[in-house]
Amino acid sequence: MDHKLTHFDEEGKAVMVDVSEKSATKRTAIARGTVKMSPKTLELIEEGKMGKGDVLGVARVAGIMAAKKTWEMIPMCHPIMLTGCEVAFFIDQEKSQIIIEAMAKTTGKTGVEMEALTMVSAIGLTIYDMCKAVDKKMVIGDIHLVKKTGGKSGT
Repeated sequence: MDHKLTHFDEEGKAVMVDVSEKSATKRTAIARGTVKMSPKTLELIEEGKMGKGDVLGVARVAGIMAAKKTWEMIPMCHPIMLTGCEVAFFIDQEKSQIIIEAMAKTTGKTGVEMEALTMVSAIGLTIYDMCKAVDKKMVIGDIHLVKKTGGKSGT
């Protein structure tokens, strides 16, 4: 397996990878993360009683907006025309946390892993922002890529 870092040139300078010779393929990426919180905070979110409104609805929109702007935040990311974004939330009462799952899709020359990871990050931050008045001890974490498909390396 070739472990050459593609974001550096021969002199070690940062570069944006040239994808002009790559073929466009259908690509997807799924990322996950968690927001741990107090049981009371989780209850307020589930019951729709958080003072700032529909926490998960706003967080979903924030994640999709962030995916569309990933290339503006992460220096070496290419602007990507997303063809779809999906967000799912799973409530884990036992661990008092919300599990975030985000999927980004495109048909293009480069993958959407960073977009999916950015979605999860922005969603976690939005949940934190909307709930911090009642719980400043929330922890956003375990943000990771679950799966990616498409491109030269496949699944």
